[in-house]
Amino acid sequence: MSVLRNDPLPPARRGEPLQRLLFGGVYGSVLASALAAALGHEGTPADPGYDALWVALSAVASAAAHGYAHSIAHRTDDDTQVTASAVRSMLTEWPLVAAMVPTIAVLLGAQAKWWGEASAIDVALGFNMVALFGWGVWAARVAGRGWAGSFRVGGVDVLIGLFIVVANVLSK
Repeated sequence: MSVLRNDPLPPARRGEPLQRLLFGGVYGSVLASALAAALGHEGTPADPGYDALWVALSAVASAAAHGYAHSIAHRTDDDTQVTASAVRSMLTEWPLVAAMVPTIAVLLGAQAKWWGEASAIDVALGFNMVALFGWGVWAARVAGRGWAGSFRVGGVDVLIGLFIVVANVLSK
């Protein structure tokens, strides 16, 4: 059923839940990789517990900032429930935080002395590259691409992770 309207519609809110999941997964994996690659303790002892906390706080802050920015971008003149809208928008960013959990877990494993922090960072970067491949393949399949095209998209996503790994190696 179609209804004709003369008043402008408010800007569209966030995309479908699957789109938010895919976006948050890719964004969180890239952010976790960049944060893990940036960890370094030149001249000081490694503190993987602090680093895990830093990554976790960065995940929550990034999700909150991203959700709040979306809330601001979609605010209308008659939006009376600004605070509730902003909180809801921030909470929809949970996939970004969830995508960073493996990096946090690996760092916490280093804190528990299961392995060294350098090994934890290498594992986190490797895991995130595999995750980026998976996110890319999944997103392409959802978009209707065939398996070959989906693997190409996943490969391009891996290049983002590989760029971070190379930058990490060159910077240290």
